[in-house]
Amino acid sequence: MTAPVPTQVRRGRPGHSLDSLLDTAVAVFNERGYEATSMDTLAERLGVTKSAIYHHVRSKVELLELALDRALDGLFAVLPAADDGPAIDRLESVVRGSVGVLVAELPFVTLLLRVRGNSPVESHALGRRREFDRVVTELVRACVAEGSVRPDVDPALTSRLLFGTVNSLTEWYRPGGDLSADDLADGLVTTLFSGLRSTP
Repeated sequence: MTAPVPTQVRRGRPGHSLDSLLDTAVAVFNERGYEATSMDTLAERLGVTKSAIYHHVRSKVELLELALDRALDGLFAVLPAADDGPAIDRLESVVRGSVGVLVAELPFVTLLLRVRGNSPVESHALGRRREFDRVVTELVRACVAEGSVRPDVDPALTSRLLFGTVNSLTEWYRPGGDLSADDLADGLVTTLFSGLRSTP
């Protein structure tokens, strides 16, 4: 009986996994802009040939898609899976979770916030961002309905103000400093939710 021939697994070049390629691509996209970045630029930054990059992805567009999906998948993962518990606690959990995603995936979230819908990939990403905003707005509405959030501010505006503040962290937060993700979340929640909660 002939032994089965093992299936050949496609592996990346030594020292250059898809993750390391994606990290470098996102760094360069943020530095130079997506449109101004060529595959030649990426290959030079990585110290490899373009064919080594094409071993992992088909195009620069695929790199952008993977990067945006990584940020968006992280954000959608913090949305509550069910309607259990007070809406205000679920809203706070989403805000804290979003800060955690931003800290863990800072370059990827930064790239996401810079897209303007100039291509089908960017338009799709913006559509997913709008869906995230819609879910959060509905959660704010639930907070108003249960009486935990003041009703005199439009829920859509509340959602934008909350996540405008979260997103602003990309402008100044730098990893490796004195502030952890929990520190950032605590400060943000304490500052914003004190004005957001309805008074007894």
